[in-house]
Amino acid sequence: MKKISIFNLLLFITSFAHAQDNIQFKITVAQDGSGDFTRIQDAIDATKAFPPKPITIFIKNGIYREKVRVPSWNTTMSLIGEDVEKTIIVWDDHFNKINRGRNSTFFTYTMKVEADDFYAENLTVENAAGPIGQAVAIHVEGNRCRFKNCTFLGNQDTAYLDGENSSQLFSNCTIAGTTDFIFGSATAVFKECTIFSKSDSYITAASTTQGKEFGFVFLNCKLQAAENVSQVFLGRPWRPNAKTVFIECELGQHIRPEGWEIWSNAEDAATTFYAEYNNYGAGASTKKRVQWAHLLSQKEAQEYTLEKILGAWSR
Repeated sequence: MKKISIFNLLLFITSFAHAQDNIQFKITVAQDGSGDFTRIQDAIDATKAFPPKPITIFIKNGIYREKVRVPSWNTTMSLIGEDVEKTIIVWDDHFNKINRGRNSTFFTYTMKVEADDFYAENLTVENAAGPIGQAVAIHVEGNRCRFKNCTFLGNQDTAYLDGENSSQLFSNCTIAGTTDFIFGSATAVFKECTIFSKSDSYITAASTTQGKEFGFVFLNCKLQAAENVSQVFLGRPWRPNAKTVFIECELGQHIRPEGWEIWSNAEDAATTFYAEYNNYGAGASTKKRVQWAHLLSQKEAQEYTLEKILGAWSR
């Protein structure tokens, strides 16, 4: 085996350090040309795969008409908007427009996050297709993904939160839609969020996988609705074993007395776990809830902490 000379070793170390110096860890996107890029996707595509430390992309105010994807190799990436009301990512794909068969829904996203350890703040992500069927605004598959002070706008299927082993946290966010507008198999916590129903329909459609302890958990959220909306269910199971829990949330009068409903398979009532604890507001009465729904005890509700649900990363 050849011995590595001190000179060659120093050369290697110097080259490696120089390569690290060439990585941009802070990038600015601005439509007026004052940043490093004018498009968000161009900035993402220019970053190093699996970087040695987090990369932050700051996005100045503007309406960015593009379909954005954060691939699995863009780990520890942050997208930070300048102002949630003025930093807007919008696209308008929908089921019939995509036209790729029965699974077309999953190609309709405006923004898709496949990467782990993703963070977003002060962004509005909108699917502007209108009320014409399935049209996803935000699609998340990554693990340990956080969204803070973001707004997600759509109609049917606004937020698709997927991944059998994925966990996600939404804090102080607004999610608006019509039918099943929060759906998927991920473990996701919504903390102090506004959930806005734009029509009489269903808020959630969880497809929690069998054996998973938590599905969708809403903590201290506000459930609101458009003025003419008065018949909204908290959820229905997309597939067996769905889990959705509302804890200390304000439920508006648009929430139906039954609270929950089965989709098409009556047997799902035996495998779902739909529960509430200490909710309040005009729609919070549990007297007429479906028989297969659950009311958590105080002791059970205390188990629903961020760390218990999501792990230490959520602190």
